[in-house]
Amino acid sequence: MKQFGLMFAVLVAASVVTLSAQAKRTFTNPRPEPYFKALFPDAGGFSPFGGTPLHYKVYGVDPKTNPAAPPIGFIFWTTDVTPKEFGYHGPIHFLVGMDTHGIIQGVVMDYNSEPYGYFSVDPPKFVEQFKNKSIRDPFQIGKDIAAVSRASITMNHAARVLRDSTRTMARTFLTPDQIKSPQQ
Repeated sequence: MKQFGLMFAVLVAASVVTLSAQAKRTFTNPRPEPYFKALFPDAGGFSPFGGTPLHYKVYGVDPKTNPAAPPIGFIFWTTDVTPKEFGYHGPIHFLVGMDTHGIIQGVVMDYNSEPYGYFSVDPPKFVEQFKNKSIRDPFQIGKDIAAVSRASITMNHAARVLRDSTRTMARTFLTPDQIKSPQQ
């Protein structure tokens, strides 16, 4: 009986370690820098990854030559800003570029495990519709976001995570008077 108790304790400990390791596991691209110029073609430099929520700051001039330069935008992973959002099968990893007026400069779909992702969120036309979208837009499937039949859970998750993560970044780093309305 003692051996059974010891064996049971070892199995429980191993399970806890395994589950905690899986919770920290991420599929996000650890080297997103090649996408930075696609999101902000005129950027002069980028900060290291950090802060709360995790992000990169985007500068109009190289911050090494002008340390006082204000940021012109932010680049962040939706999974770092809204980590508990899940689609049909799990989180969709979007890399988002947003300027200091709350306007999305671009979105890169980096990883998803959705069963219908190949025809819903993977095609370039899906992420292209977010370019120049204000965080004040509704982000509603069928209204300002194109709908794809048979993938409603995936599509709603994608719109929700992009809306919530951009609005969280704006609340954290921008003031209301900086944010442009959709009609501006």
